[in-house]
Amino acid sequence: MLNESLKTKVTSLLLADIQTPGQYVGGELNARTKDHRAVRGTVCLAFPDAYAIGMSHHGLHVLYDVMNRRDDWACERAFTPWPDMERLLRDHALPLYSLETFTPLAQFDVLGFTLQYDLCGTNLLTMLDLGGIPLRADRRTLAHPLVIAGGPCVGNPEPMSPFVDLFVLGDGEEMLPRVCDAWIDARACGDREEALARLAGTLPHVYVPRFYEPSPEGVPRPRPGHESLPRLVAPAVVEDLDAVPLPTRPVVPFVEIVQDRIAIEIMRGCPWHCRFCQSSPIKRPLRFRRVDTIVEAAWESYLATGYDEISLLSLSTSDYPQLAELIERLQATFRPLGVSIAVPSLRVNEQLRELSTLLNTDRRSSLTIAPEAARDDLRRQIGKQITNEDLLAGCRGLFEQGFDRVKLYFMCGLPGERDDDLDGIVELAETISRLGKEVRGRFAKVTVSVSNFVPKPHTPYQWQAMQTREYFDRAHQYLRTRRRSRSIDLKYHDVESSLLEGIVSRGDRRVGEAIELAWRRGARFDAWSEHLRTDIWWQALAEAGVDVHATLHQPRTPEQPLPWEHVGIRQGRDYLVGQWDASRACLAEAQQ
Repeated sequence: MLNESLKTKVTSLLLADIQTPGQYVGGELNARTKDHRAVRGTVCLAFPDAYAIGMSHHGLHVLYDVMNRRDDWACERAFTPWPDMERLLRDHALPLYSLETFTPLAQFDVLGFTLQYDLCGTNLLTMLDLGGIPLRADRRTLAHPLVIAGGPCVGNPEPMSPFVDLFVLGDGEEMLPRVCDAWIDARACGDREEALARLAGTLPHVYVPRFYEPSPEGVPRPRPGHESLPRLVAPAVVEDLDAVPLPTRPVVPFVEIVQDRIAIEIMRGCPWHCRFCQSSPIKRPLRFRRVDTIVEAAWESYLATGYDEISLLSLSTSDYPQLAELIERLQATFRPLGVSIAVPSLRVNEQLRELSTLLNTDRRSSLTIAPEAARDDLRRQIGKQITNEDLLAGCRGLFEQGFDRVKLYFMCGLPGERDDDLDGIVELAETISRLGKEVRGRFAKVTVSVSNFVPKPHTPYQWQAMQTREYFDRAHQYLRTRRRSRSIDLKYHDVESSLLEGIVSRGDRRVGEAIELAWRRGARFDAWSEHLRTDIWWQALAEAGVDVHATLHQPRTPEQPLPWEHVGIRQGRDYLVGQWDASRACLAEAQQ
């Protein structure tokens, strides 16, 4: 059911000064189009970032496949348009639409957002507004779509609560179909408030913020009259990951995207307990796919796309227990076809030493490793169970197999960090570079990427204060003065965006007021440094009454409530408290 009129209007305008018009026309290979008149319901997966980012997100392809496997639902896609396209739509009074059928977003039954990054909130508002949907959830009627959101950022849903009808916690494969079906049934009552109440009262793993009121401490509790709603919302968990079909016919874009390759999730969760990591606790328990499942999915995906690279996804791919067998089978199948195997998310363990041999690819050049800290004692404190001995042995193996570049991820601003730990970042990078000369006769190129530590919700460091702007600026400058080798490339994450990330990830509903203020004053694509306007943000936060110091820089104790206390994780809060205590014990020991 293509909206020919809207498509004609849009495509006739795209040639005029629009960046990469191919991202707005749809019709890509494997895109699925259904007649809306022949299905029970319609859902649009709305990714609040650029097409090149959203189409690289594996989760979007998973949910797109899950819903389109059903004959009774049509699932389509939409992304945030770049500012030039936003202006074109506004100037010509045209709505934001789905790529499959050019259907305006307001005409879908369900609009599902993926909140992948904390600074994507203003993009979500752009999509709602361009789609003809009221920004505020309490201003919508049954004539509007159900606006839902999932993804890692809903671990603290409060900043986006004014704009989202319902948050889905945990794994989306199970809950998205249930929410969609339940909405069609519930809205038959004829009242949006009542329909949402039915969803909140009958569906597990969902949070409907309008039925919860923040306490003076900022922690939402069920409103009077809704005491039957859970005070703690648990995440959905797909217990048997191997039973969930992989998307083997992913949409292939016409234009270049960030990850132009086949992506296959080989396991979910992480066997380690790094205390800084939010992904590990919210993705547990650890689940694997069988080697046969992965190889078959890779082959089907190759036949359906023609991509020449396969990426094996997980939080820690080198911890997949049958990695050697998996890569050997993939190489046997795909190497004769010129298809390479990419293994991101590497951990320094015994498998890293074998990995370069296993990959056996003509395209070898660099691998990415995340030591996070440069000294063994600081790693013990943050729960990163690796040593520099392991790291150097792994790098030696890589260089012996022909790799000549390494990218290292570190953090600064970790609890208990000293100048000695910052020295160690440069020293470790230079040692690895010299190791390349020892093995290959020339210095290895080492890229050091330093991010600024943000204590995220649902980690043992959620009670930890974040370092200040002055601290991060000094740490970055300190690292610059310590670098001596030209083979070392130091990169730093922008301090202002890290501070804003901390505010949004740790804030309460008042931050939502600031998000709307910033959006109305022109904030767009805040995750992109060239678009971020920090002056708008800091002014909006001040006007919304957000206490930046208390939100970011004031340490708390487990006895003090947090704005996300109503959202649970699989292990429970006691696990986080235990890890927090263990970290402080390690720090105290190191300081003696």
